[in-house]
Amino acid sequence: MKKTTIGGQALIEGLLMIGPENAAIAIRKPDGEILVEKRPLPAKGKLSKIPVIRGVVNMFRQLVLGLNALMYSAEFVEIEEEEKDKKSKFDVFIEKIFGKKGKDALIYITVIISLAFSIGLFILLPNLLASLLNFNKDSAGGVVLYNLFEGVIRLLIFFGYIVLASTMKDIKRIWEYHGAEHKTIHCYEHEDELTVENVRKYSTKHPRCGTSFMFLVMIISIFVFSFLGWHSVWVNILSRILLIPVVAGLSYELLKLAGRSNLKIFGIVNAPGKLFQYFTTKEPDDSQIEVAIAAFNEVRVPDKDADRW
Repeated sequence: MKKTTIGGQALIEGLLMIGPENAAIAIRKPDGEILVEKRPLPAKGKLSKIPVIRGVVNMFRQLVLGLNALMYSAEFVEIEEEEKDKKSKFDVFIEKIFGKKGKDALIYITVIISLAFSIGLFILLPNLLASLLNFNKDSAGGVVLYNLFEGVIRLLIFFGYIVLASTMKDIKRIWEYHGAEHKTIHCYEHEDELTVENVRKYSTKHPRCGTSFMFLVMIISIFVFSFLGWHSVWVNILSRILLIPVVAGLSYELLKLAGRSNLKIFGIVNAPGKLFQYFTTKEPDDSQIEVAIAAFNEVRVPDKDADRW
């Protein structure tokens, strides 16, 4: 089976696909037409080639690219409702507040706020709750138990967050586009022609998924944080914040390796992440698959599987 590094992100009535050289955004317009915008990827720096470090760099870059595409898909709906030759009210407001380059600044600010929220909810809160337990902090067994319970609490919060989000109607549409993305990538990797009929038969679950990455982050954090011991709340919080890049980098390398290998051990590694994808992916309809194919075709490079992100 062919392996590819092409991946994507579900948007509002559309998809972002990231390939070796370009990114493409495909949006289903209200009139039924598919609008595709192709964007070149920024040059790959030296840090993006260093194992572990590249995981952090690429994650932040993809967050910026993904948020930019998400804002584009949301803004497109506004533009369709207004005259096309006029700026949306959102654009005008942002320019008044931040200047002409304000939208780029807003994207980076939003990414930072999103990261801060994620750290608070999935890293710091579980640590505070685990601190309420009464284990022996001076023994190796007690330290392991603290970190184990912290990891379990983190997984429960993540699971609850996913389940709650899945109850929202708009989110369900995004999950369906997420499924269309995975199906299309599977079809390409199995070297089938990218048609709606062919894509439809593949699974909505894929090992190289952001959901799987989040799960690996939580599992690896248990092992990494266990080496630190268990201290006061503030020392624990500071040490975890400082080690988040290490945990993210290690998770990226493991996910990348698992996505390229057919060994059974990596199938076991991917299994929990795929289980979570039962909540973050849904079966798409044919119109959503068409959008995924349109985006994918814009970023594929014949006979080239460059490791860009």
